[in-house]
Amino acid sequence: GDVIHRMLTATQYVAPLMANFNPSYSRNSTIQYLDNGTVFVVQWDKVYLQGKEDMGSFTFQAALHSSGKIVFGYKEVPVPVLQISATQHPVKAGLSDAFMILNPSPDVPESHRRTIYEYHRVELDTSRITNMSAVEFTPLPTCLQHQSCDVCVTSELTFNCSWCHVLQR
Repeated sequence: GDVIHRMLTATQYVAPLMANFNPSYSRNSTIQYLDNGTVFVVQWDKVYLQGKEDMGSFTFQAALHSSGKIVFGYKEVPVPVLQISATQHPVKAGLSDAFMILNPSPDVPESHRRTIYEYHRVELDTSRITNMSAVEFTPLPTCLQHQSCDVCVTSELTFNCSWCHVLQR
């Protein structure tokens, strides 16, 4: 979106492992990305937790496929994620989406109040994040996948969809 807000960043994320990482701790720590047109991959390689560098380094990645599939891969997880402190920074893994609406403020004319609606979240069981593990998210079918009226009205989706001839959706 065109607005960045602290609460939006807390509610809109694709997070294979969110924690208080310090990528500047070691010259061997990197965060790299690759985009080949069909998959976008971000890899955190040999990153350490801020103030807990003695725990060891973490290596993991997120791959976002053009099909909608998302894969989190974990190569090195030196300690159980449940042992990572959330005091300085949230610790979570999963997906979340939200949107923000600007409403007129009743107190101050010509000003707006931001209301953030988190409408979907998928949280991983962090006890299952271990060395050499992966999690795959497969998107559910939606009404928007239909390309014609006939396919839409004969669909077995349970969304109670209907075809819009104006939008061709």
